[in-house]
Amino acid sequence: MLLVDARINKYIENHSSPASSILEGIERDTFIRSVYPRMLSGHVQGRFISMISKMIRPKFILEVGTFTGYSAICLSEGLKPNGQIHTIEINEELKTQNQKYFEEAGIAEKITTYFGNAVKIIPQLGIQFDLIFIDADKINYPKYYELCMQKLRAGGFILADNVLWNGKVLDENHEKIDKDTLALIKFNKIVQNDPCVENVMIPIRDGMTLIQKIC
Repeated sequence: MLLVDARINKYIENHSSPASSILEGIERDTFIRSVYPRMLSGHVQGRFISMISKMIRPKFILEVGTFTGYSAICLSEGLKPNGQIHTIEINEELKTQNQKYFEEAGIAEKITTYFGNAVKIIPQLGIQFDLIFIDADKINYPKYYELCMQKLRAGGFILADNVLWNGKVLDENHEKIDKDTLALIKFNKIVQNDPCVENVMIPIRDGMTLIQKIC
């Protein structure tokens, strides 16, 4: 399902602030070298999460799903001067690649990267985060939400990517629905029914939900 008409999407890109040359280079490299380049946040989504970060001015950011580092660099644009990003990636083969990009962007000293299972790593982090970005394996989204809410300060924000999942979240009663789609449907319901948050789902790219912890 094409969620946004290609012409409208191009118009949106043409009327959004440009990405930096470093981010453009990461996007090109990712599409050349990666098996799943669409996992990259990309231009419009990158500018959106950068602006959210700039509005919040977080000291501590948690990212679940580093991939090639594009989104971490975007999020870093709003960090306080002494701020830090803690980012978790399951694929250790990406270590050299995203570290190279962090150094090129001049933010390597602001990034702590963990490689492994985020479900096991998140509980070990002794930090209350101001902003959390969830963009990892979809089947664990409900668990990531539970764990991240415990690490999010009151008043803090979560951004969750891919919440529309190419429109497949509409197929709740389909007999052949896959596990990732089921997990995202469950995640969306958990967020919507959580009395401790305010939330808004936004049709940017594959859908994003912005969540604020209010209790």
